[in-house]
Amino acid sequence: MFIGGGARFAIGLTLRPMVDELGWERSQIGMAVAVFQVISAATMYLAGTLADRISLRLIIGGGLVLSSVSIALMSLVAAPWHAVVVYGVLFAVGNGAASVAPVGVMVTRAFPARTGLANAAASSGMTVGQLVIIAVLAAVLVTIGWRSVFVWLGVAFLLVLFPVLAAIPRASDGNTRSVRPPPSGLSVAMAARTRQFWLLILVYAVCGFGDFFVTTHVVAFAQDRGISALLAGNLLALMGLTGLLGVMVAGYWSDRSGPVWPTALSFAARVGAFALVTFDQSPLSVAIFALVFGVTFLITAPLTVIFVRDSFGTRNLGALTGLITMVHHICGGIGAYLGARIFDATYGYRIAFIIMLMASAVALLLTLSLRKPQQAA
Repeated sequence: MFIGGGARFAIGLTLRPMVDELGWERSQIGMAVAVFQVISAATMYLAGTLADRISLRLIIGGGLVLSSVSIALMSLVAAPWHAVVVYGVLFAVGNGAASVAPVGVMVTRAFPARTGLANAAASSGMTVGQLVIIAVLAAVLVTIGWRSVFVWLGVAFLLVLFPVLAAIPRASDGNTRSVRPPPSGLSVAMAARTRQFWLLILVYAVCGFGDFFVTTHVVAFAQDRGISALLAGNLLALMGLTGLLGVMVAGYWSDRSGPVWPTALSFAARVGAFALVTFDQSPLSVAIFALVFGVTFLITAPLTVIFVRDSFGTRNLGALTGLITMVHHICGGIGAYLGARIFDATYGYRIAFIIMLMASAVALLLTLSLRKPQQAA
């Protein structure tokens, strides 16, 4: 999660130097990000479904290998379609396979009594990766260039492969399911006939819509507002630090009162952050916006399995978690691409911020409409 989190957010760090050198429009990078979101989302659903049935070593290990090769190939892109194929398709499949969906299944099996906190700790790897990896890359980007950034990320995936495979408990693999009592709960089709399922789908759709709009564009936006490239990159990294705080508090809180209130509070914070940056785009406001949004960024990630477990049971935990995460990421791709298109058309992000503000307010109301989940039979 640490390496994957840092690698996934590197596209936002390298967006401006890439378009400046290659003569592309931001929407062409936005298209690659949008395709990445769709493909990785579909892969997460498949990985979550397979996590209910086969070895997690095979799923996560294969994802790490493909991630290593594909992110390194980003150093060779010369045309927009190269980025779409390499980042949008190949890296998306690898990143989706070694993602929060199969990891969430593994962690939930291992820590059934403290699922929220355990998943928060695992998901925090993404925020720490964003903090450490992006901070390091931002510091050396001017020296090594954006192409070398992708090469070193590919090396990082290979270095982590064997320790990760060794650390996955054999008890998490599908071939040991016969020694456990059969899980209970709803099928995917049965869950899809409930009001709770569609409310969750809508909440996670809006969450992803805002998440990847911000992480794709915040560095370029900060530079547009007069913040230096180094400071803008470190701002993205610091979002990982505030995200670590948010995700751990949310995980701890959800074990005691459920996932609804942490989710609602995160959308309330987003409403305030988007309102601020809509009307005041000074460097100070941009920094406050980024850090406040960072607190909310990964809050819903560890809560997905809690919502699914408490609402629908554990019978199809991986499939339902992967399905909700898939919607989150597809809408994230739409948000990233829409932000780029709005910038290319208006030379600014104000309209995009207004859209995100309204969407976050709707998501807050939808979250408050969620029923407190009762353990599924």
